Amino acid sequence: MTTPTTIAIKVNGETRELPEGASVADLLAALKLAAPKVAVERNLEIVPRSAWASTRLAPGDRLEVVHFIGGG
Repeated sequence: MTTPTTIAIKVNGETRELPEGASVADLLAALKLAAPKVAVERNLEIVPRSAWASTRLAPGDRLEVVHFIGGG
């Protein structure tokens, strides 16, 4: 039996391991973050919400995930 290959990325400065081939959408699901109130930057470039599922993460990627909280 083979073990799944993982990659190491940085999310908000913290190292995380994800399965190889994981997308931005997979990362957000793992973080349990809802799409409507989240912005994602990958390697200093904003990732449009429409590209989250198709944007594959690579070893060493640096992501900033911002979660907006509503209220007054």
